Amino acid sequence: MVTYLVDRIVGGTYPPDSALPIEAMLCEEFGVSRTVVRESVKVLEEKGLVTAAPGRGTRVREPQEWNLLDPVVLEARVRHDQTLTILDQLVTVRIALEAEMAAEAAGRITDLELAQLEERATALRAALDDPARYGEEDAAFHEIIMRASGNLLGQAIIRSIHGKARLSRLYHGHATRDGLTVSLGEHVAILELLRHRDADGAARAMREHIARAWASRRPTPQT
Repeated sequence: MVTYLVDRIVGGTYPPDSALPIEAMLCEEFGVSRTVVRESVKVLEEKGLVTAAPGRGTRVREPQEWNLLDPVVLEARVRHDQTLTILDQLVTVRIALEAEMAAEAAGRITDLELAQLEERATALRAALDDPARYGEEDAAFHEIIMRASGNLLGQAIIRSIHGKARLSRLYHGHATRDGLTVSLGEHVAILELLRHRDADGAARAMREHIARAWASRRPTPQT
């Protein structure tokens, strides 16, 4: 029930400042008790989506008040993001965090982690004709760098937002072998910068890689 209501709120069925249906209507629609409805509304409040006020019912809050780090809310926002606004913002956050983590990793990365990156680079090369597999290997490559950085909070944020973004067909765009070949070269360059402990270079390369990759596959948004 919560997931359905989140989807309706984020998708605009219940726009900001509109009231959710009364308890009796929700009970009938979902075939649940009033207790379940009240518990579900409480969960929506915790996610920042609604507020309950005496005499006004349960009303939808403005989007800027929604908790986008909540996985259910974020997944719904990405799913309904036809203008690509959320995906653009997600990429901006990813660039900032992953560039910083690449710099941190340059000073901490172990020989084992470098060897793991080499294995992933080899796997990326083998997947140039398989975009889905390439995407999995790409995520694994970045995961090793984030782990090497020691930035636990940064890892958690990226795992959350990037994991939800990867569920969207709009985020993947149309991958080509030429585009993936360019991406492979960028991954190899990042690996070499990490091997040489070049923090500034690794951060710059990571920043440029993520920005270019998104720009190359970003579809034309719907208006």
